[in-house]
Amino acid sequence: MAEWAFVRRMGDGGRGRVRGMGSGRTTRRALDRGGTGPARALNVALGGWNGVRITPMFGRCSYFVGEHLFACFPLRDKDRDLWVRLSLEDQARALREPGVRPHRRFARRGWIELQIEGEDDVARALGWLRRARAAAARGDGSGAAAP
Repeated sequence: MAEWAFVRRMGDGGRGRVRGMGSGRTTRRALDRGGTGPARALNVALGGWNGVRITPMFGRCSYFVGEHLFACFPLRDKDRDLWVRLSLEDQARALREPGVRPHRRFARRGWIELQIEGEDDVARALGWLRRARAAAARGDGSGAAAP
């Protein structure tokens, strides 16, 4: 699995440490393992894509291409809503599919939400994530990246 951008292995007995947090705070076990459940499946798949960086942000695993945020998935195992930023044309196409809804706050910027309950949902979401990654790599969308 791709190494996460925010975890640095130190000479501290193998515990991970979050960069930029002063003397250091150990990472949660779920983060060290790359997530649990659907989050792990997404992290394994997206971590293998060229140029994708996975970083914790907003209480979620955030997926970046360069400086462009293109998706977020919750760190907590209870939450299962994947946020994906698409071009406006792809967003309109995605919203015609069952189980896809506009993001509750950032729909005007191309964000959608998908419920990810299991491996079959992950496979379905990967198609939209590929489109989102391509749009982010092109720099499509407005300047504000944060959901």
